[in-house]
Amino acid sequence: MSISPASSRPEDWWKSAVVYQVYVRSFADDDGDGIGDLAGVRSRLPYLRDLGVDALWLTPFYRSPMVDGGYDVADYRDVDPIFGTLDDFDNMITDAHALGLRIIVDIVPNHTSDAHPWFVAALASPPGSAERDRYLFRDGRGPGGELPPNDWESIFGGPAWTRVPDGQWYLHLFDPAQPDLNWRHPEVRAEFEDVLRFWLDRGVDGFRIDVAHGMIKADGLPDVGDGVPAGQRQVELLGRARLPYFDQDEVHDIYRAWRPILDSYPGGRMAVAEAWAETPQRLARYVGPDELHQAFNFDFLDATWSADSFRKVVDTALAESAIVGAPTTWVLSNHDKQRHVTRYGDGALGLRRARAAALLMLALPGSVYLYQGEELGLPEVLDLPDELRQDPAFRRTGESRDGCRVPLPWGGDVPPYGFGPAGGAPAWLPAPPTWRARSVAAQTGVPDSTLELYRTALRLRREHTAPAGGATEPGRVTWRDGEPGVLAFSRSAVGSAELVCVVNFGDEPVDVDGYGTPILRSQPPGAAHAPARLPTDTAGWFIRPVTG
Repeated sequence: MSISPASSRPEDWWKSAVVYQVYVRSFADDDGDGIGDLAGVRSRLPYLRDLGVDALWLTPFYRSPMVDGGYDVADYRDVDPIFGTLDDFDNMITDAHALGLRIIVDIVPNHTSDAHPWFVAALASPPGSAERDRYLFRDGRGPGGELPPNDWESIFGGPAWTRVPDGQWYLHLFDPAQPDLNWRHPEVRAEFEDVLRFWLDRGVDGFRIDVAHGMIKADGLPDVGDGVPAGQRQVELLGRARLPYFDQDEVHDIYRAWRPILDSYPGGRMAVAEAWAETPQRLARYVGPDELHQAFNFDFLDATWSADSFRKVVDTALAESAIVGAPTTWVLSNHDKQRHVTRYGDGALGLRRARAAALLMLALPGSVYLYQGEELGLPEVLDLPDELRQDPAFRRTGESRDGCRVPLPWGGDVPPYGFGPAGGAPAWLPAPPTWRARSVAAQTGVPDSTLELYRTALRLRREHTAPAGGATEPGRVTWRDGEPGVLAFSRSAVGSAELVCVVNFGDEPVDVDGYGTPILRSQPPGAAHAPARLPTDTAGWFIRPVTG
């Protein structure tokens, strides 16, 4: 296996890696059924190598009824037939490693599918049985137990409890087809430790832990007790309220048991948490030498388009990382959030800002998680027909994540734009006609394209930023004075030069003559501008000599 380390020590690769999130259903369709698959991922690995990323994060490909796009797992040790086979997975990971790419897979421990054998057995067993104790079954409240056991509500809308024919209720923080596991049950803990080993033995380099802060619920399952009437509480997976089903202290016992398993395998196997906590100090508890390696920094994704907002988020994130002595993470989009091109503005404005944000993110110390298609400048698809939407949240709340999950355009003049083979089935979600000009083929080799901007930025990032584990303080950022509305900082020096990033959030072009030698700008090279001025809503990278 030939792995190109993103750090000075191979086992520290994750500290400064650029990880590319692959939403498997929408990445590449090899067999022509309109749904992406593992063979499709394998066929496009050279593209990801050439893009310049270090690792792939694969969304769930396990056996599943696909109620929630695979996040409802029926068998954690097998590949769903729509995605291929275990042989397909093994072939893909072998090729990835040969190309210098690492593989991170999603693990979904908070809940299973209602088609999981454990839950099927639970429904077939009586109240109080050992089978039911693996999940959170409870008697209801009120006359005849007709009311849910408490006032908890689902992230997807509606009550977090569903009643079964014998009168008991079971907890599901998401869809009713995703029953929550009882993580105080020793069989549950042992099962997932074995699942980790199963995939580590197959060569995976890490895990992204879904709902990492949610597995333990408060003793007695108490009401939220905030006085909000049922059905009116805005429940968020990554909100700020103190809740009895998120961020309980006992969840850390799980990760303290997982860390020795990861450490027992060579090559720097890692885990990153999708976790929320109400304070930076509580979030920091998930990361450390005896727990997880990273936690996602969602504040960066949620920052508003202003210098003050991004400055505050960066300062807070770096301070949090200093608490635990580990680099932070940066992310602008993912499969659960509206694409940042659309969040930042309509049309050309959103793309202009997104390109600038990419340079800001890629200049920061730590690791970066890219979402598939952001390197193409893809916007959110806002006009999907309701009958084609598959997000379970849409049926319960009217809100949908499908618009960021539309299959990638690889090339060609007609849908699905190279997503699948010629003559294959239509893609599971349709791409808009405007995506023809945004395809990989249409942007490759075009100097002012977003794809070539990402390729260049990723190459320069490797050349001009210190790797994790090095002796040049890779976590250090020095803010530089600038005009109002300008965010400027320098990174730790590499050799005798340092990288300076400047982002103009203001309303007028700004002078950048004093920041150093320009090496990259986010606006198209052919755009009219004065070399010493940085237009509004754009970013630039500069190299500045360091003496001493």
